[in-house]
Amino acid sequence: MCMNRIVQALHVLYLLVLIPGHASSQEHPSLTITKEGVVNIQRELGELPLFDVSLEQVKVQVDAEISSGIDVPIPKDYSGGYTHERHKLNYLTMQKAGLLYQVLDDEKYAIYVRDMLMQYADMYPTLPLHPKERSYARGKLFWQCLNDANWLVYTSQAYDCIYEWLSKKQRQDLEINLFRPFADFLSTGNPKFFNRIHNHSTWGNAAVGMIGLVMDDDELVQKALYGLPDDNIEPNAKDNDGGFIKTENGKSGFLANLDEPFSPDGYYTEGPYYQRYAMYPFLIFAQSLHNARPELGIFEFKDSVLLKSVNTLLQLTDKNGDFFALNDAQKGMSYQTSSLVTAVDLSYYYGGKDTSLLHIAEQQGKVILSDAGMEVAKGVNQNISRPFKRKSMQFSDGANGKQGGLSVLRSKDESLTLVFKYTAQGLSHGHYDKLSYSLYEQGKEVVQDYGMVRYVNIEQKGGGNYLKENNTWAKQTIAHNTLVKDETSHFQGTYEIGSKYHSNLYFFDASNSKVQIISAVESNAYTDTQMHRTMAMIEEETYGKPFVFDILRVNSQKPAKYDLPLHYLGQPIQFGFDYQATATLEPLGTANGYQHIFLEGKGQFRKKSNATFSWMHQNHFYTLTTIVSQNEQFLLGRLGANDPQYNLRRDPVIIHRKEKTKDALFVSIMEPHGSYSPVTEMAKNAKSNIEHIEIIYNNKDYIGVQIKGKNWLDKIFILANTENDKSKKHRLTINGKLYEWVGPYTYQNKK
Repeated sequence: MCMNRIVQALHVLYLLVLIPGHASSQEHPSLTITKEGVVNIQRELGELPLFDVSLEQVKVQVDAEISSGIDVPIPKDYSGGYTHERHKLNYLTMQKAGLLYQVLDDEKYAIYVRDMLMQYADMYPTLPLHPKERSYARGKLFWQCLNDANWLVYTSQAYDCIYEWLSKKQRQDLEINLFRPFADFLSTGNPKFFNRIHNHSTWGNAAVGMIGLVMDDDELVQKALYGLPDDNIEPNAKDNDGGFIKTENGKSGFLANLDEPFSPDGYYTEGPYYQRYAMYPFLIFAQSLHNARPELGIFEFKDSVLLKSVNTLLQLTDKNGDFFALNDAQKGMSYQTSSLVTAVDLSYYYGGKDTSLLHIAEQQGKVILSDAGMEVAKGVNQNISRPFKRKSMQFSDGANGKQGGLSVLRSKDESLTLVFKYTAQGLSHGHYDKLSYSLYEQGKEVVQDYGMVRYVNIEQKGGGNYLKENNTWAKQTIAHNTLVKDETSHFQGTYEIGSKYHSNLYFFDASNSKVQIISAVESNAYTDTQMHRTMAMIEEETYGKPFVFDILRVNSQKPAKYDLPLHYLGQPIQFGFDYQATATLEPLGTANGYQHIFLEGKGQFRKKSNATFSWMHQNHFYTLTTIVSQNEQFLLGRLGANDPQYNLRRDPVIIHRKEKTKDALFVSIMEPHGSYSPVTEMAKNAKSNIEHIEIIYNNKDYIGVQIKGKNWLDKIFILANTENDKSKKHRLTINGKLYEWVGPYTYQNKK
């Protein structure tokens, strides 16, 4: 057992011994705001503009709801329907009203919370399971327990804020009729939901734990921290997304969810979109434990991974602050979301007051109404913020950081950003996309990851939930910028297989800003097949913009058909090869995502050469230059086949196909260059700077590629295929010329 695991085990043992003996007279409020904090906030009112603005915004929202009256309808809708959205607005408003009662000392807010809670207490004992039956864990107020847990996480904060204002009889009524049955329903009543490693359970654990803290109920707090000791969950039980519910090690509870999905770097295995979603219960419950059970040292757990994860999450955004669309992810989600406002404030307050977080808070334009929010507002008012710097970084995946990872390469000023994925499966929200990438220029996607097929909280589209095309398209390998073998997805598109494996880092090097490089290997996506992909972001000063150099080597035991798609965004400008447009649109295939691609055209190559493809996106030009050989093809496609309900975007794709090939080598350059002004109607640098690329050396040990371009560019890139030691010296003769270097690669002038 490694030292880290020993430390974790001792910490858990300490907590198990400590909590049962806990006895205290609980002080209120103590979850997300404290009595001392209230006094401090009231003292500073009118002195901290950012806090005052945030307070006024919340007050306006809550006052409007108070004026419109309380509505606690009988649940009946999916996400986006009236009853769903009403109960969601109710818990958000109650949480805010509770804080307003504390900060402003105005009873009307306590009355509002009390009256609404009493209506819920009257209704809850009569509620059956929600009438919608789609979820593996149906809720009562909502169609799934996940949303019920959301309700209790927020409502427990409201209850905490008015706890001492309520009479003893009112508290008893609420706890007997509402809160205790609610907590039992989420935990012992739904072990499949509560006892797992997943963002769902994080919400459930936090909900039960927080109401347990308010009621000073150690039994509930223990359930939250360590899960249910006996859950009777079948080993192969699955959720709605096809993921296993029970882990092999059987761990559950909040601490397990804090330990298992997070790598030591703070990367969350489900990806940044769901990390953003889970950060709220993670941090709010942690803050509650810190306030009510400081002896637990929750913010120090696993080398302070929770606080570390906030910085990681912010690093996983583009230049505009939007999260990279990895795995199941909705595009456009950014650090402007309320969960990230909470995360930034708490990370600043409990994480050593990193002044770069103040820069993010300034951009968010609001803070939470708590001790933490007040401190952030103070820092902003003192003008001590410094810019938050996004950097080229490598993030490991897995609890021990040994299950692959994710790399982000950024050019200067973030003009170009490459996201390269070699992670583990990512639980049930993962996609089958090993060694895939996406590319951004100035924060705008150029080569895209599709993300998820879901219209969140738009009831007209499948009740606001995941659509079947999320499985038939978005999760499939062909929907990503990576290799497809024989028109099948990685791991046969099967979670049972994919969840067992991860890719492996070959090397990562961002020490030279002119040549940043990531290289990784995948050996399990296809039987008896290894993929090794190396991507470099290269800056040549005379070109103005960097370009991306890509080598994908495939070794297999048998000949196969290989497809390498490029999911570009924009309008084709020029084809550097002959092609034939199709007269009738037909699907490219019948399964594994191919059934959703219309074949629009086909180019066939007669000899070894370079093929180029140029397009324009948002008035910027891009060119793909690819080495092709005889009988290889470029397939021009567009999404939309077998999609009668128009659930999919009609996005384009170009596919490089090699057939009847045992070992395959894909070499290309993706180059941003130039722009077009619709005002002046002038194009600048509309043509590629790359003149030619050629493989000049290739065996099992090395590959050498010559890159010729304008302005006398004549470079050679050599990669050591089997030796990644950064201190290893290499000597290689190519065409009579000796090349010497140290490390797994070299990029130098051709001799």
